Amino acid sequence: MGADTGSLRRALASGMPYYRKLVQDHFPKDHEAKILDVGCGYGPLLFALAENGYSNLTGIDASPEQVRVAKELGLSCVVQGDLLETLAGSKSATYDAIAAIDVLEHFTKDEAFTFLDQAHRALRPGGTLLLHVPNGEAIFSGKIFFGDFTHQVAFTHKSIRQIALACGFSSIRCYEDRPISHGLTSSIRAALWALIRTKYRFINAVETGDSGRDLILSQNLLAVCVK
Repeated sequence: MGADTGSLRRALASGMPYYRKLVQDHFPKDHEAKILDVGCGYGPLLFALAENGYSNLTGIDASPEQVRVAKELGLSCVVQGDLLETLAGSKSATYDAIAAIDVLEHFTKDEAFTFLDQAHRALRPGGTLLLHVPNGEAIFSGKIFFGDFTHQVAFTHKSIRQIALACGFSSIRCYEDRPISHGLTSSIRAALWALIRTKYRFINAVETGDSGRDLILSQNLLAVCVK
C-alpha cells in the first residue's frame, strides 16, 4: 500500500461495521482471551478487537508491506512470518480464538488440511476458529474466487464442514455475509438482500425439492469452528 495514513484510516473505517459485528457475535466475551489473527493484513480485525477491549492479540502476515502499514496504524502486535510455519510453531492449547480471514483459499487442499490440523492443535479446548472464505454456491460464485489469480480453492458450507470435522472440530456453523445495517443505505441493502435471497431459495426449491434453509448465497461465507 502506498497510500498516506489518512487514506488508510478511512479505508479501515469503511470495513469496521463488519468486523465489529464479527467481534460481537463470535469472539470470547473474556477480554483477556488469547487471540491469533493469521493472515491479518494491515489489521482491520485486530483494530476491532482492540477497540472492544481485547489486549492479548497477535497478528501474523507474510507481507512486509502489510506489516509495515499495520505498525504505522499503531498495531505493534503484528509481525511478519510464514503463516503455516508460525502456526505449526505455536504451542498446543495456546489460543482461545484463531481467525483466518480470506486466507484458506490461498492454500492447496493438502495445505488447508495442514492448517486446520495445526489450528485445532493450537486452540484450547472449547476454542474457536473463524474462517472467511469464497463461497462456491453463491449467486455470483466466481467473482471472488476468480478475482484473485492466487486462489486455489473455494468452499461451500458442506465442504468446509467436511474438512473441519475431519480435522477434529466438534461444531461448525456457517453464516452468510449479509449487509450489516449501520445507516440508511446499508439498511436498504440488507432489506433488498433478504428479498433477493428468497427468490433464489425458491428457484433452488423448484429444481431440487429442498427448501434451501441452509443455502448460503453471499459471495463469501463465514465458518465458526469450535474445538
